[in-house]
Amino acid sequence: MPGHLPDSILSLIYPQECRGCGGEVEFSEDGVACSDCWNETKLFSGNETLCMKCGAFLFAGESSRTASCRKCEEHFYDRAFAVGLYEKALAVSILELKKTPHLARRVKRLIVDTIDRLPDATADVVIPIPLSARRLHERGFNQAAIIGKIVAKHSGLEIDEASLIRKVHTPMHRAGMDKKARAMTVKKAFEVVRPKIIANKSVLLVDDVLTSGATASGCADILKKSGAATVNVLTIARTA
Repeated sequence: MPGHLPDSILSLIYPQECRGCGGEVEFSEDGVACSDCWNETKLFSGNETLCMKCGAFLFAGESSRTASCRKCEEHFYDRAFAVGLYEKALAVSILELKKTPHLARRVKRLIVDTIDRLPDATADVVIPIPLSARRLHERGFNQAAIIGKIVAKHSGLEIDEASLIRKVHTPMHRAGMDKKARAMTVKKAFEVVRPKIIANKSVLLVDDVLTSGATASGCADILKKSGAATVNVLTIARTA
């Protein structure tokens, strides 16, 4: 397979270890995960039943009825969508994105494919969920903005990194935190500093992963209070 020859040579000179299983990454477009980890990762294709609001995976196979997890009824965003579950290849790709401002070609392609399948694809502006000034200084970049630029370029939309800010530095959400604890960490953490630009706009919020939905909901709340017409959310992954 001539198209794979450069990857084969590269793997001999500089083998890349899969961050998921410790095996070898065969193709550079797969990033930090091997083919086996990608094959074992649940990627949403439309052939599964997801919560119609938050996008939580409910069960395999399509449902003839509107499905709801009933855990997101109080969230302020309208709908949330993701490429797939936060596991295996998607999980290690996101962890890598938090370290380096780069997404593998496979992940970029999956984001674009997801955008093209969105039932509510209409939006006026893409807004990455912001980091606090302290965390932005520590990391050196906002991983949500990396995703946002891919979304904006493919959709032909404007990306706005200035109107929504995180005015309070909040602790990192930990896996063991419950819904109430996550909501409290982001309460009053966000502010819209350019409400006239947000007014009457349909916003597509972008982030790397949606866990409890507290952060996305907090952003949507302040955006709508500032006049946004609708707020949908797009992430690379959704926790189970």
